[in-house]
Amino acid sequence: MFRTISAAFFRVAGAAQPKLLKDVPVRQLHSTYDVAVVGGGIVGLATARELILRHPSLSFVLLEKEKELAVHQSGHNSGVIHSGIYYTPGSLKARLCVRGATLAYEYCDKKGLPYKKCGKLIVAVEQEEIPRLKALYERGLKNNVRDLSVVDAKGIREREPFCRGIMALDSPYTGIVDWRMVALQYGKDFEEAGGTVVTESEVNDISMAKEGPEGSAEGMKYPIAIRDKKGNEVRCRYVLTCGGLYSDRLSQISGCSREPRIVPFRGDYLVLKPEKHYLVKGNIYPVPDPRFPFLGVHFTPRMDGSVWLGPNAVLAFKREGYRVYDFNVKDFADALSFRGLQKLVLKNITYGMGEMYRGVFIGAQVKLLQRYIPEISLSDVLRGPAGVRAQALDRDGNLVDDFVFDGGVGEVGGRVLHVRNAPSPAATSSLAIGEMIADEVESRFSL
Repeated sequence: MFRTISAAFFRVAGAAQPKLLKDVPVRQLHSTYDVAVVGGGIVGLATARELILRHPSLSFVLLEKEKELAVHQSGHNSGVIHSGIYYTPGSLKARLCVRGATLAYEYCDKKGLPYKKCGKLIVAVEQEEIPRLKALYERGLKNNVRDLSVVDAKGIREREPFCRGIMALDSPYTGIVDWRMVALQYGKDFEEAGGTVVTESEVNDISMAKEGPEGSAEGMKYPIAIRDKKGNEVRCRYVLTCGGLYSDRLSQISGCSREPRIVPFRGDYLVLKPEKHYLVKGNIYPVPDPRFPFLGVHFTPRMDGSVWLGPNAVLAFKREGYRVYDFNVKDFADALSFRGLQKLVLKNITYGMGEMYRGVFIGAQVKLLQRYIPEISLSDVLRGPAGVRAQALDRDGNLVDDFVFDGGVGEVGGRVLHVRNAPSPAATSSLAIGEMIADEVESRFSL
């Protein structure tokens, strides 16, 4: 594990060692850096790593509000290395996913991080799904997905003996990995290259400083002041935010619009009991139904040997609410008052009610799973973990399915870049996303 600095400690220019914040007045603790990255999830870490490798002579700091890095979306996901089948040919998502998967495997090999290429079947269980499956195959070919093929019912059984279907796409290049482990390795790379990681620093203000740091002869070389909720301040030349579930609020504090708005959706998984793990060898996915906003239940083996089933997709009552009863008044009111969510709910009311029902009554979830593996019964599953997805919505209720960049307004605008949306599969694409964001930073700022 690499070393991090708590927000209670800040590096002071010219000091022999960091001093405790309580021992020194806050106004004297002006740490200065060329670039500050706000957000210690996998996207922020991958981008910080890419930037410092490109610009080793510059000073970088990464600010994370939690005690540890990568504890939210980066640490609460299915762990799949996606191959790029689903996305519109030629789209940014498709290109980043295909390149990101290649880079991810190469990176894990280089760093000695374990992964498994266990493959994925996208299974059609009804005749009406066949045209959509074939369209997915053509899409995958156009996206240059490696080793993609169509298999019949016999081919399905050869790959997944307990799975039943009439046709499937076989993607042997799909794999699994512990994405939090990968993210922490990005952080280690960042620090080894000279970057500073500060945890427990929840940023609540990004603004132009009115004067240079006390005791500094550099004047306004570092004109941006970043302050956290504890009153700590970091000064820098440029700021990049990768806030995930809080990306819209981070953007707002520097004067940007709140839209697209982040609405949190919780996904509840079931897990197979250990004695039933033999039922699943690799990833088994449904054919996506374009009528619905989310993918649907699937079977996901994990690096620890467990098998996750699901998830559903329901509105989370808290942005980091991983339990059914987690509730935050501000987050809940923020979501319900947003016209975009209201329109999304009205367009998908039946689907949404079904997702809520299956979240409460797991027998209904098992019935969906039995379409693919009939041998699974209610007694074979337990309630498992959950994740929360930062879903960006526009005011018309549409899922924002592409990357959104934004700057601040006024003087701040030329020195701040917000990553407003980094859509799934952001973990798979993280190294490629890091390259893209670094390109965007270089095009906007004079590093």
